[in-house]
Amino acid sequence: MFGTIRKHQTWLWAIIITFTIISFVVFFSPYSKLNTDQGVVRLGSISGKPISEEAFIHAQREAMLQYFFMSGGRWPDTDAERMGFDLERETYQWLFLLQKIEEMGIHTSSEMVVQVARNMLSQFQSAGISTPQAFEEQVLREHGMRLSDFQRFVEHYLGVQQLVSTVGVGGRLITPAEARELWIRENQEVSAEAVFFETTNYLDSVKVAPETLASYFTNHLAEYRVPDRVEVKYVEFSLSNHLAAAEAELTKTNLDEVIEMNMQRLGTNYTRLGATPELAKAKMREEFIRNRALMDARRQANAFASTLFDTQPARPENMDELAKARGLTVKTTAPFSRSEPPQELQLGQAASAFATAAFGMNLTNDPFGGPIVGENAVYVLAFGRRLASEIPSFEQVRERVTKDYKEQQAATLARQAGINFHRTLTNSMAQGKDFASVVQEARLRLVTLPPFSISTRSLPGFDQRTSLNQLKEIAFSTEPGKVSSFYPTADGGVIMHVKAKLPVDEARLQAELPEFLNAVRQNRQSEVFNNWFRKEAPIALRDTPLNAPRTPPPDLNAAPATKKS
Repeated sequence: MFGTIRKHQTWLWAIIITFTIISFVVFFSPYSKLNTDQGVVRLGSISGKPISEEAFIHAQREAMLQYFFMSGGRWPDTDAERMGFDLERETYQWLFLLQKIEEMGIHTSSEMVVQVARNMLSQFQSAGISTPQAFEEQVLREHGMRLSDFQRFVEHYLGVQQLVSTVGVGGRLITPAEARELWIRENQEVSAEAVFFETTNYLDSVKVAPETLASYFTNHLAEYRVPDRVEVKYVEFSLSNHLAAAEAELTKTNLDEVIEMNMQRLGTNYTRLGATPELAKAKMREEFIRNRALMDARRQANAFASTLFDTQPARPENMDELAKARGLTVKTTAPFSRSEPPQELQLGQAASAFATAAFGMNLTNDPFGGPIVGENAVYVLAFGRRLASEIPSFEQVRERVTKDYKEQQAATLARQAGINFHRTLTNSMAQGKDFASVVQEARLRLVTLPPFSISTRSLPGFDQRTSLNQLKEIAFSTEPGKVSSFYPTADGGVIMHVKAKLPVDEARLQAELPEFLNAVRQNRQSEVFNNWFRKEAPIALRDTPLNAPRTPPPDLNAAPATKKS
């Protein structure tokens, strides 16, 4: 249900200062190493203090709640496992932090706990959660939790924030003068021009002999191997079918009041949603309606899936029969691999889950998957067919092989031309000629780059030629007034002339410096805290099962990836 609220996580964490202390590793059952042969649970100790079973269970629930809120409403599952989430490790690290909070005498006011809890839950109103009791009934109880677990989590989370501030206080010791220098280093722009040696300019110079092409194919067989693929049948539950009803239902509620409350909470940050308050409100309203529609689509998909999964014997044809009875359409994807989910579906962040579910199905005992929540629809899957990996014949891929060969040879020609020109350029400029005139004499194209700085996030029109990060690296490692070396790029190569560093915009500097100073202090504070954590936690946790030999992880490819519910 709450996977649909992912888009609101930015709003949610604008309320609470976030930090990163937990390293994600492989996920195992929380009790994978805790049971002895006699069935006795051994939880170990932290800094010599034994861990009670109650404390462990509480910490485990809080670790799950932290994942839930930081992932935008998703609980730890097989996707979390594949991303490296380890509930056991998270639990022990959380216990370590709680012990440090107690040792340092850190306390959180009940008023702050109530305020933050209320703000966190308000983000789920678009999904029909308007009270703490509704959150308990519709979300927590399904995972064996109560409202008291959520309240304890908020209290401890705020305590950890204070712990970060206490331990990392030294990182905040930076003067405005130091911050000013850092701002200038990151934001002062350079004026530069460049010559790009692009592969496309040399394609016509490549000669392709049949025997050479055949040899190229033989030497690169692995690149042309077609991976394992599957086709799956699916029923699509589109949110567009629920938008009108969702809008009508939300109009009956206090939607306008909720939007106003969120606008007040965002303050001037509303511009991330729209240039004006009116546009921001409209966008927010659109998202609330969209999330409600997607929730309704998921509810419909769950009902369909529940009937489908309960029908015995389980066989893919059951989907066709059930869909026909309910007036729904069964579609079939084109063959796709694990790394390239079906392009005809807008899966977004669910692409990995879709592929995992598809490859986890089989004809004999597990023919169904989903529901999978995509960008604009929810999908219930049925096994179609599996296509084994194969190497196509040369004739089948001749066109692709020809293209690849020509591009490889053209890139070599482009880079050789760049190296040769740089030699000419160096000699000519040593004789007093300027960069532009040498480029003109060589009949090459001189490109004037837009001004950019280390903090520039995009350079329209130039990102396709080479990566922006590489352009930055070249520009800021070349002395102003000088010419860079020839740098190979993915598309050939480039030589850059850094003309000058541009004057700093003093008005912009003064306007941005306070926020920049605060950001630097927070980053350094987090860095100090993380260094402390990496040093202290392994020592404190050495007498826990985390130091026991790891049990090999289960074969995830042999098990269904998506819970049938």
